[in-house]
Amino acid sequence: MLNPCDAAFAETLSARLPEGCLRAVEPRYVTEPRGRHTGIGGVVALPRSVAEVSEIVRACAEGRVGIVPFGGGTGLVGGQVMEAGPLPLILSLERMAAVRSVFPAENVLVVEAGATLAEVQEAALAAGRMFPLALASQGTARIGGNLATNAGGVNVLRYGNIRDLCLGVEAVLPDGSVLNGLKRLRKDNSGYDLRHLLIGSEGTLGVITAAALRMVPRPAGVGTAMLVVESPAAALALLAMAEERLAGCVSAFELISRQGLLFLDEVMPEVRQPFVDRPAWMVLIELGLPRGLDPQEALEELFVAASEAGLVSDGVIAQSAGQQAELWRLRESLPDANRKIGAVSSHDISVPLSEIPGFISAAEAALAGIGSFRINCFGHVGDGNLHFNLFPLPGQTRADHDNQREAIKTCVHDIAHGLGGSVSAEHGVGRLKTGDMERYGDPAKLAVLRSLKAAIDPLGIMNPGALLAEQA
Repeated sequence: MLNPCDAAFAETLSARLPEGCLRAVEPRYVTEPRGRHTGIGGVVALPRSVAEVSEIVRACAEGRVGIVPFGGGTGLVGGQVMEAGPLPLILSLERMAAVRSVFPAENVLVVEAGATLAEVQEAALAAGRMFPLALASQGTARIGGNLATNAGGVNVLRYGNIRDLCLGVEAVLPDGSVLNGLKRLRKDNSGYDLRHLLIGSEGTLGVITAAALRMVPRPAGVGTAMLVVESPAAALALLAMAEERLAGCVSAFELISRQGLLFLDEVMPEVRQPFVDRPAWMVLIELGLPRGLDPQEALEELFVAASEAGLVSDGVIAQSAGQQAELWRLRESLPDANRKIGAVSSHDISVPLSEIPGFISAAEAALAGIGSFRINCFGHVGDGNLHFNLFPLPGQTRADHDNQREAIKTCVHDIAHGLGGSVSAEHGVGRLKTGDMERYGDPAKLAVLRSLKAAIDPLGIMNPGALLAEQA
């Protein structure tokens, strides 16, 4: 049973830390981006070093006080907000944001967990390299949170999730001990890989304080195009064609539907769109090519071949960095438009690539039996990750569908699971999807996860209630 982070505990903890490490809870530490959930907290701890993080965690273990790690606050599944229970301590590493070291010859940089993704990208660029993880929230999202949720983004197709970009981690474990795992090794077969255990654990097994991250060479040429396709099936055929012709050079491949464009017309008309007639389906493709290859020429040749194969009917190829930014702004504005419209139910699912067309058609047909909605389907189709979100019809509100929300979620998740997919593709489980973990998770996997949690965090102080449903 956990104890609250009350005034008495805060006073005791304060005496063990340098002045200024604790502060009162501000609204930004207990809210999430969509404004649907409000958390609780007794005090916010803002350490400046690993030693201070260790002291904080040790004190919480001694007092049996829960810890909710807080990164950039951009999570969408409630992992950073605890709504009920004994008041937790909120732990933010925002003061630990240093780039500790850069090794350009190794393509490695070591950064603290409080650095934002944008700051890590800038450090890599300063070294003549690139850190390829890219998210719409990269100016706010922090590397610790990215690692805790195994963040994906638009470049997973080529570079993988952040798990694939991390060589080692430093972390404070639930008893306050420090895991010194910042090795810059590509090969290390010395037992269990604790790095991968902590990545994606959503702060339930420890607090990542720093990471050794892989950089990659910057492409000599980048090409971006938005191409009109007949259907999601045609989009997948286009992806196969692009990867066959340009093996290893397709960095991003995003699917966009007409409904997303109509939402931009409705609430963000300032976002420029390349087609006067809003097409039913489009893909945004980006190439990163080595020296000697012209990206615009490569895209033009791909368009011609795809057009002859009946896969594309129209398209635009960016002719400048400014035009590339405009195309990406359209894609990155879709979540903002969704928030302004107000979703009835949002889903972050993945299915095997060949199942994408079947999932979309099956979900649309099944949902028609529940009610009438506007569906905005978009996402990272190159890695099978779709954001399949439902919205009220014009003149309606989210509240008009309150009694349908659970049926909608179950319908979408059942179809994704039945196709061999996941109901948590890149946003994590947090506290909002613990029931889904129980419903769709493999029993053996769940048993192992609980055993690991019990062994590493026997007091249950690390992000209580996240990832795994608490047992009665």
